[in-house]
Amino acid sequence: MSNMRDAVHLAHPGYRPLPLPAMTHGAPDDGRILRVLMDNLDGMVFRCQGDDEARFLFVSGGCEALTGYAAAELTLAQSVTLAQMIHAEEREVVRDTVQAALLSRRPYRVEYRIRCRDGCEKWVLERGNVVFDAGGQPLREGFLEDVSDQVRSQHRLAEAELRYRSIFENSVVGMFRTSADGQYLEANGTLAAMYGYDSPEELIYGMRDIAGRLYVDPGRRAEFARQIRERGRVIDFESEVYRADGRRIWIAENAYGVHRTGGELLYYEGTVEDISERRQYQARLEYQATHDPLTGLANRLVLDPRLARALARAEAKGEKLAVAFVDLDNFKFVNDSLGHAAGDLLLVEVALRLRACLGGDDLVVRYGGDEFVLVLPRADGEAIAATLERVMAEICYPMLIGGREVVAMCTVGVGVYPEDGRDGHSLLKNADLAMHHGKSRGKSLCQFYTAELNAAANERFSLESALRRALEHRELHVVYQPKVDARGLPTGFEALLRWHSPEFGTVSPIRFIPLAEETGLILPITEFVLRTACREAVSWERLGLDAGGKVAVNLSARLFAEPDLVERVAAALGETGLAPERLQLEITESLLIGDVEATVATLESLKMLGVQIAIDDFGTGYSSLAYLKRFPIDILKIDRAFVGECDWGGVHMAIPRAIVSLGHSLGMRIVAEGIERESQLDVLAAQGCEEFQGFLIARPLAPEAAVAFLQGAYQIAAEEASA
Repeated sequence: MSNMRDAVHLAHPGYRPLPLPAMTHGAPDDGRILRVLMDNLDGMVFRCQGDDEARFLFVSGGCEALTGYAAAELTLAQSVTLAQMIHAEEREVVRDTVQAALLSRRPYRVEYRIRCRDGCEKWVLERGNVVFDAGGQPLREGFLEDVSDQVRSQHRLAEAELRYRSIFENSVVGMFRTSADGQYLEANGTLAAMYGYDSPEELIYGMRDIAGRLYVDPGRRAEFARQIRERGRVIDFESEVYRADGRRIWIAENAYGVHRTGGELLYYEGTVEDISERRQYQARLEYQATHDPLTGLANRLVLDPRLARALARAEAKGEKLAVAFVDLDNFKFVNDSLGHAAGDLLLVEVALRLRACLGGDDLVVRYGGDEFVLVLPRADGEAIAATLERVMAEICYPMLIGGREVVAMCTVGVGVYPEDGRDGHSLLKNADLAMHHGKSRGKSLCQFYTAELNAAANERFSLESALRRALEHRELHVVYQPKVDARGLPTGFEALLRWHSPEFGTVSPIRFIPLAEETGLILPITEFVLRTACREAVSWERLGLDAGGKVAVNLSARLFAEPDLVERVAAALGETGLAPERLQLEITESLLIGDVEATVATLESLKMLGVQIAIDDFGTGYSSLAYLKRFPIDILKIDRAFVGECDWGGVHMAIPRAIVSLGHSLGMRIVAEGIERESQLDVLAAQGCEEFQGFLIARPLAPEAAVAFLQGAYQIAAEEASA
């Protein structure tokens, strides 16, 4: 063997055969040491034939751990060759690699799979040389090591890279890598298309300065970097950006910084989503939340912050600021007589006129219903007055609504900063007080706030609180004003409410009834009057005084609009035991305006209970006479305004005569209110008026006095009958 190795070495100067243990020279332990070293290698040292079979001539002890075969099986028995171990798919590659090494006389390395004794596969790395034996035959000498873990890891990395590349290139969201100095390093097609470029390469080339060319606000790139520096990433970082065509879109970025082990920033990596539609939707929602859908004006949600900013600016610059409440005076009439659609058109037109009257810094808000609020900054007293005069003139100018000419009137209340309040709440409250005071003075006025108005408002608040307590403390009571026929015999009573307050004394109904209507207290108050009057009428019957025992109760507009009105009236009749035909319900003429069908349905339901319906103060409202015949009305009451001078004759009797004639033609009874002179009763009786009510007959009577009145009337009737 030694001679063969030397011969090969002499024949081939490049041959450096592995020192096999049996061939070693030198110290006696050299072979042992070499064998121990080879056997402890994590792999297999081998020598095999250089042909395609590659039969093993020598293997180290590591062969069994690597292949499962013992050394004797491979070298002595030669039960399996290296070529047989190599996976069929890799044999050609190995053969070509070895052949190339043979021709080039250089070392080689090649990775391939082998099949082990137990059938499992392993990836191995072979590193070696092709040498020649003494006969000139090629031999392979090399080292095989198990690289399965490394290969699997490489495969996983390659697969991950492929998956990443697939995700990157096919993602429906934009993906990018950018340098710290604001250049694109990588971008996918989705991002390029989002920004209006034909390809990622065009985007990378065309977008050399992200801060200056991409973001509408260049400071957003610095904010992007700051957030990543401080938080490690940005999430839903929203910005407005330019596309290649100059169009603006909104994007949301999610990104983070990639750093070296030492902390140095390498690049930013992340995703981009076009959120323009979402931003537009949010903008629409915000607009809808902050603007009136009918007029397009800002609503109350806008008023407070805008007013607060305007006040802060006025305070800083020492300027005045005015807040004005604008309330339409005749909106209800338009709404009721022409319909809600006409009312909406009126509000839209008023909004347009208000906008036209104001400057760019002024604010107009639809506060609710037919109320508007104006905020007028940077204006002195004369400028404020001039603006409001222009507002009132514009609103009062005739407008065409539904083919009809309509004149809208308004009342304006004004509060001025700083005299009338130093904050928004105070100014709004005081402007509102001024507006209501203007209404009470006759409407269509511009009323500036004064300290006296605040005192009146405080008194009103105290009166409202006292009225709430009055219900609980039984301070309210009912009186009864008689109604008689032309002979003076009782036909019934009208139930009227009175209030004697421990705090305010006797309070006029003219004062507290409108307050009850505004606050909603009119509902429990009307029910109190209804039940009390029904009980009193039942007591007259028990006393045998039922001949004149009909009782009339006024229905408030609030109660008439309640969906359970009929049930409430039926409950009052049931609880008190009053026969329905002895109850009259009086409604004002204004209740007939508006939804005619709904009004007819309500009145017919009440009539089905058996009660009578009367129209109070007829002739003072706005109802159409053409509609009057549609309503199931039993009684018309001539308002005292037409009774006062009727005994003067001539034109003074024209309206009462017309009402009597109209009522009779529709089968109604006629009641005249406000009779104070015999002559009034006589002329109206001559016209056919059936019932009369007023101070001539009697003032409103307490329950006991009403009983006495009935008893006296019965006594007179009995005496007349006996005579």
